[in-house]
Amino acid sequence: MIKKVSEYIERHGLIAPKDKLIVALSGGADSVAMLHILWKLGYNCCAIHCNFHLRGMESMRDEEFVRQLCDKLNIPLKVIDFDTQQYAKEKRLSIEMAARELRYDVFEKERKENDAQCIAVAHHRDDSAETVLLNLIRGTGIRGLHGIRPKNGYIVRPMLSVDRKDIIKYIECNGLEYVTDSTNLENEYMRNKIRLDIIPLMQQINPAALDNIASTAENISTAEIIYDKHISECIERVMSKNVIDVDALKKELLPETVLYEILSPLGFNAVQARNILRSIDSDGCKRFYGKGWEVIKDRKKLLITKINGSNDICTELPLNGKTALPYGKIETSCAPYDGCIIKSTDIAMLDADTLALPLMVRNVKEGDRFVPFGMRGSKLVSDYMTDKKFDVLEKSRQLAVVDAHDTIVWLVNERPAMPFCVSRKTKNVLYIKWDAE
Repeated sequence: MIKKVSEYIERHGLIAPKDKLIVALSGGADSVAMLHILWKLGYNCCAIHCNFHLRGMESMRDEEFVRQLCDKLNIPLKVIDFDTQQYAKEKRLSIEMAARELRYDVFEKERKENDAQCIAVAHHRDDSAETVLLNLIRGTGIRGLHGIRPKNGYIVRPMLSVDRKDIIKYIECNGLEYVTDSTNLENEYMRNKIRLDIIPLMQQINPAALDNIASTAENISTAEIIYDKHISECIERVMSKNVIDVDALKKELLPETVLYEILSPLGFNAVQARNILRSIDSDGCKRFYGKGWEVIKDRKKLLITKINGSNDICTELPLNGKTALPYGKIETSCAPYDGCIIKSTDIAMLDADTLALPLMVRNVKEGDRFVPFGMRGSKLVSDYMTDKKFDVLEKSRQLAVVDAHDTIVWLVNERPAMPFCVSRKTKNVLYIKWDAE
């Protein structure tokens, strides 16, 4: 058993010989066996126990047990107490998810404070198979079928090469004791139902069912590497700066899969990805919403943008200073005019003496007109943006600097208005610079 775990650690590069290691110790058979094996292998271990105070006296029994075990092995232990029910209520989480969040947050905090290289948790091969089944029941893509990975950031799982039977045998052979979480014997939670009801039925059909599931998960994990590489190449071909080229997307072998992989991290599900794909040949503008993100179908583009609440902007600009805005910042400065002209769309040079103060920056609105530099007559801003082929997102974000009479003096990052541009008569110039995010 010790050799099996040691070889697995070495094969996956989980723990270096001189690493400082924090062991997550619940007191159950899995974590007790892991701590004992890592101790036997000579690793520099300390332990952490999370008391979630969910099982009354049983929670206190577990804490006392791990204290005695660590004293016996001369391993430093830190116990962390949580008000899990209150946290779950505040975050609107299930008790199970609340405990998970609390556990992994404190793991990372303790790792940093102890200058440790990794945190060992006691997931074993049966857990990995259960995870595959759980994800299948919930519905999943290829990433949900690889089971539990041996390493995830600083979290390492040295016990994935052994199963529950191996662990119990090791516990018995070494005369170790452990505690049992009574909730693991109930089938209230979905994972417990899989463990207590579904897996025994599968093993009646084939005793090697769990081994076969775990082996298949490892094969899928290998295939996932190839899949991820191909998807990354596809994304590079179809997307640039959060804009998806519809024509390029349609040329891909599986456009729906590519679109899903782009959007799923933003809170869009497979059905939404399918609906977005169906919309790309339709006329007009359409909007789709994920968790804090929006996809706008406009012409031959899919525009991906973060939802920041209200986009309404109306802010006074100082004559000298910087003003932060949702998509960038504006810097203003006033100086005597030296006759030099800066030719750049992101900088406006205005005759300061022609401006009615204060200046404001705001969103463009329906009916706005201005006289673009180089033109004689006024033009609707909406027509200007259409002529420049602005997409719907660019139109919604377009800003204007206006004077005290609400007259546009600069269409930001586009053109200044003719009546306010510098000329030979200009004595003082107001520089307005737009710096996009």
